Amino acid sequence: MRRGANDYKGISYDPEWTLRKGIENAHAMNPDPEAGMTFLSDKGEAQKLTFREVHAEARRRGLWLLKLGLNKGDACAFIIPDPYDFVLTFLGATYVGVVPVPLYPPLGFGKLDAFIRDTARTLNTAKVKMLVTAKKVQPILWSLVDKVDTMGDVVIVESFEGDPVGAPEPEDVTPDDVCFLQFTSGSTAAPKGVVVTHRSLGANGYAIMNWGLEVDIATDVACMWLPLYHDMGLIGFVISPLTVGLQTVFMPTLRFIKRPSSWMQMMSDHKGTVTFAPNFAYGLAVKRTKAEKVPALDLSSVRLLGAGAEPNNPETLQGFIDHFAPAGLKPEAMLPVYGMAEATLAMTFGNLDEPFQVDTVDAEVYADTKRAEPVDVDAAANSDKTILEFVSCGYVWPNHGIKIIDHDGASLPDRHVGEVVFSGPSVAAGYFENPEATAAVFKDDGIRTGDLGYLAEGQLFITGRKKDLIIINGRNYDPQSIEWVAHEVDGCRKGNVIAFSRPGESGEELVIASETKLTEGHDALKKAIASAVRHEFSLNPADIVLTGPGTLPKTTSGKLQRAKAKMQYLNGNLGGDGVRTAGDKGQSIILAKHVAKSTVSRVKHALKKRGAGLFKKGDDS
Repeated sequence: MRRGANDYKGISYDPEWTLRKGIENAHAMNPDPEAGMTFLSDKGEAQKLTFREVHAEARRRGLWLLKLGLNKGDACAFIIPDPYDFVLTFLGATYVGVVPVPLYPPLGFGKLDAFIRDTARTLNTAKVKMLVTAKKVQPILWSLVDKVDTMGDVVIVESFEGDPVGAPEPEDVTPDDVCFLQFTSGSTAAPKGVVVTHRSLGANGYAIMNWGLEVDIATDVACMWLPLYHDMGLIGFVISPLTVGLQTVFMPTLRFIKRPSSWMQMMSDHKGTVTFAPNFAYGLAVKRTKAEKVPALDLSSVRLLGAGAEPNNPETLQGFIDHFAPAGLKPEAMLPVYGMAEATLAMTFGNLDEPFQVDTVDAEVYADTKRAEPVDVDAAANSDKTILEFVSCGYVWPNHGIKIIDHDGASLPDRHVGEVVFSGPSVAAGYFENPEATAAVFKDDGIRTGDLGYLAEGQLFITGRKKDLIIINGRNYDPQSIEWVAHEVDGCRKGNVIAFSRPGESGEELVIASETKLTEGHDALKKAIASAVRHEFSLNPADIVLTGPGTLPKTTSGKLQRAKAKMQYLNGNLGGDGVRTAGDKGQSIILAKHVAKSTVSRVKHALKKRGAGLFKKGDDS
């Protein structure tokens, strides 16, 4: 059962909320004076700050940014791998009205060329004045100064020592001021900067904490490993908890990547009650946590496992529940959700205290008519009827709206598939200095999400991306349904299969690309994939491409890039996206090249600043 829109344990929504208010008041929201943020190192060592200490440190770092010459409204990029420094410096910027642009750090030497190119494009789009980074990655980032016209300096967080004597007092921050720019992941198009205001953050964060999660600040502890440059990690676990004073534990993303079992270990060690992750992470945690080690964990405190950011596979979610049940994990803990950056973050949440809901529909009817006609699971199992399963993403929260429209914009009735439209105070303010893209997505009646789905008795079911829809012989197929069947074939890497269509002589044809670790037996694997897809969908793939691990295109947040995969396929270079250079020597050459370029840029910048200082002294004399 859900509480009413205004019954939130005595915590009322403040329409004039700003993140500065959240930083200042979080300590007063939680009765425990020791409540705050805990940051874990790669080795698991903990560094804890109370909310009062978070406020003091954020303000100090914000004043440092002002002392360095930034002003309210200036854009400042953040490429900071360490969660402690990232969170406190990000909050510091928002406290004084500087607009952060959070960006992902370089993930590997083999992709530095693409990283520098893409980062420069984003920095130019955002018109950043400064880049704040960490000492360990600074040597490869100075070349960006020469590639970004508006950027004047690269600063390391380690230089923010002591009190910034002489820093100006920060200006007022209002609810309609821009809080930060969230660049979309680019799963279907080039990244765009979503303008997130304090007002939309307040509305979304309040709804997440109070309606979506119904947090109890006296007992709940949020734990996360998600990337902080991505909206689910940043808004869901840094900003939203500050609306209510929720204790949060942060684990480095790299630690989860290296050891996926560390996620549930963190939940066990810190008595975590709330955590979130994309679908693939649940499958990875199961695969990399040995069954015999599960009973040693204590997951009895886990109340909610949020699953979002990509389509949820019911088998993956149920497999996670089953795998960790011996540790005391409750089956009703799994909570599918739906959201996107253009809605600030979250849009719908499933019901609490009950197992996640799966809708089983007739695949033939779905493909032919775009209707989700329900079928009896047991009856379907005893027949040759082909079915599809979709996980419920739950209900839209109070004061917001969800509807489904056809290609003409007309609202569709229950169980008719169309584009999802979301409205309400959580909607962001548009794309930064991109009026054309803003006009196409941000309409008067709500944002056009680009996602396909249907409503059934108030519950939202997401079926796929509008641009990724595969249409063969006049029938509609969602790529992830095909991908989920293919990646169950032995030899395919789960979560690393992409389905799309290509032009054929008589119409569109199906292509499946899969990563595999196999070095031989590729022909047999292709036949097995084709057989599985043919059996499930009566579709014959026109081509099956096998690539090595880490070579299919993905966004920085791990989403499959189907449009990019299709483009690479048509250009004849599919599978080269993540190919590493020729061993350590190749990586060393790439790293040396970027360090050299950055060194030259840094020297030029230093000489320019010194020359400007001498010129100024000469003027004054």
